[in-house]
Amino acid sequence: MLNRQRFAAFPRRTPTHVRLLVGMILLTAFNTFTYAGDGVSVTTMRAPSGGIQPQVTVDDRGTIHMIYFVGSVRAGDILYIRSTDGGETFTPAVRVNNQANSAIAVGTVRGPQLAVGRRGRAHVVWMGSKHAEPKGPDNETPLLYARLNDEQDGFEPQRNIIQRQPGLDGGCTVAADGGGNVYVAWHAPRTQKHSEQDRWVWVARSTDDGGTFSVEEAANTEPTGACGCCGMSAFADADGSLYILYRSAQAVVNRDMYLLTSSDRGSSFESKKLHVWNVGQCVMSSAAFAPSAGQVLAAWETKRQVYFAKMDPAAKTVTEPVAAPGRGPNRKFPAVASNDRGEIILAWTEGTSFGKGGSVAWQVYDANGSPIPEARGSADDLPAWDCVAVFARAAGSFTVVY
Repeated sequence: MLNRQRFAAFPRRTPTHVRLLVGMILLTAFNTFTYAGDGVSVTTMRAPSGGIQPQVTVDDRGTIHMIYFVGSVRAGDILYIRSTDGGETFTPAVRVNNQANSAIAVGTVRGPQLAVGRRGRAHVVWMGSKHAEPKGPDNETPLLYARLNDEQDGFEPQRNIIQRQPGLDGGCTVAADGGGNVYVAWHAPRTQKHSEQDRWVWVARSTDDGGTFSVEEAANTEPTGACGCCGMSAFADADGSLYILYRSAQAVVNRDMYLLTSSDRGSSFESKKLHVWNVGQCVMSSAAFAPSAGQVLAAWETKRQVYFAKMDPAAKTVTEPVAAPGRGPNRKFPAVASNDRGEIILAWTEGTSFGKGGSVAWQVYDANGSPIPEARGSADDLPAWDCVAVFARAAGSFTVVY
């Protein structure tokens, strides 16, 4: 049966502050797909108010945290909502950036990123627009950060994290754990301002829930370069390990996917090449992480196809990459999640290009990592600049958000 919930709809001319003050938001589920046998359903949702580029995290208490972008992709805003009833209802939206129009989403890989740490505190990072304050060093683009306040009813004023290594293009990300550690990472040149091959991954660390951050330090163990306008992803697990996915740019054509792993809370890293891609251009890709029954899931794009792999933190192993079934037009921007039974959903976009929308597709896998043929689907109304997020709900169901 088609499951449709309601949320308040507003004309585009309605002032943003009016839209944000309306009561409980109920997101619309446009489609529900259930495959026979195990009773797992996949529901699609649209971000409210015409939002794009949703990011979703479920904390250890089961609260669903979501951010999404509204406004001009070159100068817009980030909104935050959360749900304590499994995604049936969400709180009224609050704006993350205290300075209006200080975020960007152009290129899709430059959108805001979300992590949730101790006591359910949300942490958000984003690339500042041309209007954004404060500026980075040398008056360059800032990497802005804001955290949910102690009352959890708004966000503290935005701050720039970059202290020594400006040159942000794509690639800022954030991770947080239950011990109060927060990590903000990005790639930027070490010395040669316009060289992709001189770009390194930098990490600023906080041990007080984002109250203060250290000066950034290089996380690379070798000079691989970094694909200038490619995104990154970071994830911190419950045991204090930190993971970072990024794309290299060595010798121009080596656009390989690398995994950086730290078992000492970001003090040192080990590097592993996960997937090779030989192409002499920036591919504007992204990556994603998710927890899964004592393991960590990683997802990325290679050669217009999307993949995921399982990482075992204790054994320090990574499985062989699993490709999404079949082929599709320009598969990009993967998202991944796991439910309590160990089943996995991989979602991605198809047919997009710069400034052009496309479609969303997904595949559910069993606990052994095999695709369930009946448990795949798609939606054809992905807006321009949008990407996809996924999360697990009660009773093993999944939700795809875009």
